[in-house]
Amino acid sequence: MIPIPEKAPDGRPHGAVLCDLDNVIRFYDTAPLAALEREAGLPEGVTTEIAYAPETDLPLLLGRITPDAWVEAIAAGLAGRVGGDTDLARTLGRALAGAPFRADAEVVALLRRARTHVPLVLVTNATLQLDEDLALLGLTDLADAVVSSAVEGVAKPDPAIYRIAAGRAGVPPERCLFVDDRQENIDAAVALGMTGALYREPADLRRALGPYAYGAGERRPGARTEG
Repeated sequence: MIPIPEKAPDGRPHGAVLCDLDNVIRFYDTAPLAALEREAGLPEGVTTEIAYAPETDLPLLLGRITPDAWVEAIAAGLAGRVGGDTDLARTLGRALAGAPFRADAEVVALLRRARTHVPLVLVTNATLQLDEDLALLGLTDLADAVVSSAVEGVAKPDPAIYRIAAGRAGVPPERCLFVDDRQENIDAAVALGMTGALYREPADLRRALGPYAYGAGERRPGARTEG
């Protein structure tokens, strides 16, 4: 395990936290989709494989097509796998597009604590429905700013979206901590001088946040006390 610096490269504490949304804060339940795939005699995951191929997914994430158009693109990609049954292909596409989601309470709590110390910016490859999704999650007040690929017209790992996020945080890139579940996104942030933290579980985020993971009055484990 590679230790994550608690300070920016210039030796000062991180001046902002930039955090991904999906697979860090928000998690989808794809079990209903997997059940439909099994019923159709398809290997589990084939719908997401087609849906998240760049040629299908990127137009949605850049705000160029609607979720309904994305479903149609998924269905077109699936048609050959379901014997031309377009109704079944659309059902699978809709099951993915409408998959229920939840927020990880532990991660949300950690980020809320961090925000009491430094600005927090969400940086996400998302659709134009992001505001509605955050409202459903009860997270409209989680961050100081939200940088969405669909609004900005640029997606991770393009360096431009990281610069936009640092600007919204009001600090230079080299003073930003960037958290994401994809290594390619981390690498792009690090190339700009940010500190990257690859997320796999809440412990990764807690370690990356260091003292920012603790609220007022909480003593960090191992911290010295006066006496």
